[in-house]
Amino acid sequence: MFDLIIKNARIIDGTGSPWYRADLAVKDGKIASIGRINEEAAAIIDAEDKYLAPGFIDIHSHSDASILNNPSNESRLLQGVTTELTGNCGDSIAPTGKFTVDPDNKFATVADFFTELEKVGPATNFAMLVGHGTVRDAVMGYSSDKASAEQIEEMKKITAKAMEDGAFGISSGLIYPPGCYADTDELSDVASAVTPFGGLYTTHMRNENVKVVESVKEAIEIAERSGARLEISHHKVTSKDNWQESCRTTIALIEKARRRGLDVACDQYPYSASATGLDSNIPRWAFEGGFDAMLKRLEDPETRAKLRDQSNASHVGRWGDIYVAYVQTEKNQWMVGKSITEIAEALGGKDCADTCFDIVAEEHGHVGEVNFGMCEEDIEYIMSQPFTMTGSDGESLPLDCPGKPHPRNFGTMVRMLSHYCRDRKLFSIETAIHKITALPAGRMGLTDRGVIKSGMWADLVLFDLEKLKDDPDYANPQQPCAGILKVYVNGILAAENGKVTGSKSGTVLRHK
Repeated sequence: MFDLIIKNARIIDGTGSPWYRADLAVKDGKIASIGRINEEAAAIIDAEDKYLAPGFIDIHSHSDASILNNPSNESRLLQGVTTELTGNCGDSIAPTGKFTVDPDNKFATVADFFTELEKVGPATNFAMLVGHGTVRDAVMGYSSDKASAEQIEEMKKITAKAMEDGAFGISSGLIYPPGCYADTDELSDVASAVTPFGGLYTTHMRNENVKVVESVKEAIEIAERSGARLEISHHKVTSKDNWQESCRTTIALIEKARRRGLDVACDQYPYSASATGLDSNIPRWAFEGGFDAMLKRLEDPETRAKLRDQSNASHVGRWGDIYVAYVQTEKNQWMVGKSITEIAEALGGKDCADTCFDIVAEEHGHVGEVNFGMCEEDIEYIMSQPFTMTGSDGESLPLDCPGKPHPRNFGTMVRMLSHYCRDRKLFSIETAIHKITALPAGRMGLTDRGVIKSGMWADLVLFDLEKLKDDPDYANPQQPCAGILKVYVNGILAAENGKVTGSKSGTVLRHK
């Protein structure tokens, strides 16, 4: 007897092939049979001619920072995500080292973190990259010095150990300290440590604004020199003067690299606003020595004036597009949902850079932003490329989390399927599902997920395409998406009609 049979489904298998009608049976967490199934099962579900797809795979997330506190993972499950790749943008929760200044990093190795996560029991499948910034921090702290040959060798050893522990590759975040202090030589050398393992090099590039083309060229150079497979993270163009132009060049560069035999792809979230920490608006040189060293620089009038001038010069016309997403203190809760310009005006016409600096200092860095910087034409052009996957750049959050986090945390997959596929008709539903299932599975090297086929793990999403709606928005992001009917993780029902079941059927995935 089967554990589960889903009857009368329109199956989209993830490969890009046309959908077909069939029943599907699950036994011991895996897909056991597909076709016309008349046997008995512990549970029989009538799909009523709705679509059944592989569980969605989020190739770009940051849940390693939050999964231990929220293993039920509502923000992932309620949009159909069953597997996520975390540790992106150069920042991973492990490993730590003697120079590490980040108090949130508590795990000496990736293996230590995996062991702790397995004790907690995640609701979704969890895979992780090791962050180059984290590795550099472990070896050099927040030093802006050029890494010595000995320090690079130590970084490579730590990276190789992370791969042995099951990491899927290494990520870089080249706008964030301390990773931003690394040059192309260092990045190429350290990324080469993942090549023998077949690992990925993913990168939040050095610039997504006026120098986005140069940044893509650097990323491709690092891939070519290191031999690592390249994933350009959340590809976008945030310079208004370069909208509808630069992305044509960057996509052409990716295509040219692929024709030369380089394994290059990208991912993207389907929104016109980005999100990160508000401290990203402070010039990077201020962070040498760590966050507390930056705060001391802000206290020095002469240094603060220099930082203010640089920050304002780089934010001409931009402060009004940057909104506070969350704060920790009760004092500053009134700022949530307001732009830096609005906050500065409410504070008596205060300078915008000073306003930003003071918020960061008062919140000790625990303040997020939502930043409107992209145009729809670029989003659609990048999304339409066959090598572009969809990633949320979000994390594991509960529906009752505070503030106004970016809606991408809760609605990324459904927005791509409903708005861009169904409504905008950029591509077929089969292609859309391929971008969030088999394509990222292949990118990660997963051979037993991402496709509906006998013998594969039964990560499944049953959805009503006509009712799909990305209800999470900027005003009210903490809500489930309409149209996601059932989500199964390893054959176990994990979410149904906008509510999680409390299952802990996810597993820690280790790169092999």
